[in-house]
Amino acid sequence: MQKRKICVVLTARASYAKIKTILSAITNHKELDLQVVCAASAVLERYGNTDKMVEEDGFTIDERISMIMEGETLLTSAKSTGLGIIEFSGAFHRLQPDAVLVMADRFEILSAAIAASYLNIPLAHVQGGEVSGNIDEKVRHSVTKLADIHFPATKQSAENIIRMGENPDMVFCSGCPSIDLAQEVIDNPQLDFDIYDKYGGVGTFPDLSKGYYVVMQHPVTTEYHGGREQIDATLTAMNRVNKPVLLFWPNIDAGGGEVSKGIRAFRENEKPQYMHFIKNMEPRDFLRVLNGSLGIIGNSSAAIREASYLGVPAVNIGSRQNARERGANVRDVDYDQKQIYDAVLNHCGQKKEQSPLYGTGNAGEQIADTLSTAPLTYKKTLHYVEEKA
Repeated sequence: MQKRKICVVLTARASYAKIKTILSAITNHKELDLQVVCAASAVLERYGNTDKMVEEDGFTIDERISMIMEGETLLTSAKSTGLGIIEFSGAFHRLQPDAVLVMADRFEILSAAIAASYLNIPLAHVQGGEVSGNIDEKVRHSVTKLADIHFPATKQSAENIIRMGENPDMVFCSGCPSIDLAQEVIDNPQLDFDIYDKYGGVGTFPDLSKGYYVVMQHPVTTEYHGGREQIDATLTAMNRVNKPVLLFWPNIDAGGGEVSKGIRAFRENEKPQYMHFIKNMEPRDFLRVLNGSLGIIGNSSAAIREASYLGVPAVNIGSRQNARERGANVRDVDYDQKQIYDAVLNHCGQKKEQSPLYGTGNAGEQIADTLSTAPLTYKKTLHYVEEKA
């Protein structure tokens, strides 16, 4: 029996933690063949060359796609999306997969989803149905309507997808694959590497042995002009805390350049004593660092998903994660340095109750098993109505 070829699309460093266990599960499945397409910021050096991590982990990259226009503005994001449709179309035409799998809600994923749909390739979507506001929600729901097989992370998300008119028989509540790695970290939490030796970075090199914070703050595309002020409030608050901070550079979304400028200006002008700045980390390493921290501050979904499962306190700043389901580990604040500072002091420092909201640690295997048996069709509502008639 011929194996099904599953083409997995990876476009950003944060997505690798969510996709990695899917890649492993497909590789190990006797009825599936893995294809990998790396694109967008995942192939850029300034965002940490995620594609090199993929290869170092033993996966073969079948196609690399350059599609990002310089500038990190609303205009370049829109143009990059269009360029991505062209490039993904060519890649999928060459690879001839039986299905394409995409993750979450980035603009590059929309490019891949459109390309697969117009080539009549069945599309599987992981983490659909979630509500978060801003452009991410528009993209996520658009990809849901383009997708044929759905792997939501929560029960509420699965219900949302069905209410959007999708076939309930093609909605499989798998949990979030990043929780698979989080469970591995719970089972083996020891930080068995030196962060500074392995990942370099810039800034000071504070002693982390008595506790540290993780800061991850990305631009919000619907608040495009506010990124500089938003990151300045966070950095000012964290500088007052007077404890070590590991800060990760923002993603490639529109406004990322302004956030990066704010970080550089703060580093040069304030010369913070306890801050170290890092581009990227391997997924397991990052989750071990997160698990050992006093808390995560910013607006990354890692604070909502993985930190919830690990019980790591999270201070979520601003609107980027609006309305997303969250556990008791999350405290929400505005872009206000006093609110951020008070939340860090009063909410962080001790582990919170762990939550299985986003999964229980076996999503990758569930997704691979389903892809090996589920009907691979690119027909939508008419097909569903005929079946139920």
